[in-house]
Amino acid sequence: MTAPIQWSWLVSEEDLITLDVGDCRADRMISIALEVGLGKSSTETPVQTSRTQIQKLLEAGFIVVDEKPLKSKDRLQAGQIVLISFPAAKALAATPQDLPIDILFEDEHLLVVNKPQGLTVHPSSTQLDGTLVNALLFHIKDLSGIGGTLRPGIVHRIDKNTSGALVITKTDLAHQKLMKVFASHAIDRTYWALCYGIPKTLSGTIETTLGRSPSDRKKMAVNVKGGRKAISHYKVLESFYNEKGSVTASWIEVKLETGRTHQVRVHLTALGCSIMGDPAYGAPTTRHTKWTALSPKVRTVISSLPGQALHARVLGFEHPVTGKKLHFEAEPPELFKALLSELKAKN
Repeated sequence: MTAPIQWSWLVSEEDLITLDVGDCRADRMISIALEVGLGKSSTETPVQTSRTQIQKLLEAGFIVVDEKPLKSKDRLQAGQIVLISFPAAKALAATPQDLPIDILFEDEHLLVVNKPQGLTVHPSSTQLDGTLVNALLFHIKDLSGIGGTLRPGIVHRIDKNTSGALVITKTDLAHQKLMKVFASHAIDRTYWALCYGIPKTLSGTIETTLGRSPSDRKKMAVNVKGGRKAISHYKVLESFYNEKGSVTASWIEVKLETGRTHQVRVHLTALGCSIMGDPAYGAPTTRHTKWTALSPKVRTVISSLPGQALHARVLGFEHPVTGKKLHFEAEPPELFKALLSELKAKN
């Protein structure tokens, strides 16, 4: 067991303006404040937690405002003092495992890996092994402890069935500084996606809010109440046609200005170009036109995908300790390249 941590935050008018949220529910405000580094912690390392965890702490009475218990639906106002008493963390349950890691870069402060499709980034209460963290614990001597007992060194993550570039920190100093880089969006994150159809315009920007879908809490949706601002810049790299000359698919590059959960998948679906192989967003039936318009070979490759044809191609940022500009390009997985090859064959 580790010692409990306390975090306090004197809410100011400037904070409310900086956070830029229309809904001031306590759970949401606190989770965002923690994410951007507001408040003071009893440790030298920043506190990381999710909105779901904040809600659980509120229900358990671990969060008070002006020394009174706080509820999720309460609204925060300038001048109030929020105090969280985090319960002592349990010992790390994840164990080191000898799993292969494709390392793109490594020094004493951090490493960048090309995460394969199908690999979960960090353990959870329902999956304690077979994750990237399990592999890191085996291959790397030291990892930053800021991410907590189940997320050592994890600054950001990508979905289990999305492949590509991911940075992990080895030291608390690197972790703390890199968190600020992510919070300020001073990072280059470019994705490749193979999609059904094509956008009405070949390049542009989609700006919405993203939040939990009211009809399915496992999914995200655009422009829902309480959603957070999400901005994606997209460009069609190549269009693909069938034998009749109709556009059936496109290869799209997406640059993230923000990094919300499922952002690329939801935004491309909102553009009418859901990602091939995505089981959650815009998956066609076998009778749907966007499926039947594809060649049999393309449909066969899509059916063999373990998930969405989405790859974190580029990751660029300033080294949190040395200040050197870093740029990485992760090679797509074989099935992604196979699908792209079959699409090109019908171009």
